[in-house]
Amino acid sequence: MCIFCKIVNNEIPANIILENEDFLAFHDINPKAPIHVLAIPKKHIDSFNEVDSKTMKNMTTFMQNVAKELNIDKSGYRVITNIGENGGQEVGHLHFHILGGAKLAWSHLSDADPKGNI
Repeated sequence: MCIFCKIVNNEIPANIILENEDFLAFHDINPKAPIHVLAIPKKHIDSFNEVDSKTMKNMTTFMQNVAKELNIDKSGYRVITNIGENGGQEVGHLHFHILGGAKLAWSHLSDADPKGNI
């Protein structure tokens, strides 16, 4: 069972921001911005490549509600998902990073290898 499934099952504690029947949002334990929350489906889905359109539709609304709950819906925020090893996915459970609370830079990609698998 993956770490996010353990959080869904209350086997591992998390600082929960918002929850409904299908989705859960909680603070990232290694924040990259003043506000850094993860939004996940409660049902295990490996990655964005496996998610169906109905789940994504409902997850989009959920993430918009998370942004409102965090009071960043008007000031702006970033939503990121990583897919696969080269995309930086560290946990094999679909999740979206919601980052905000400051003007966000885009410099973290500067360490990417331009000679990589492109």
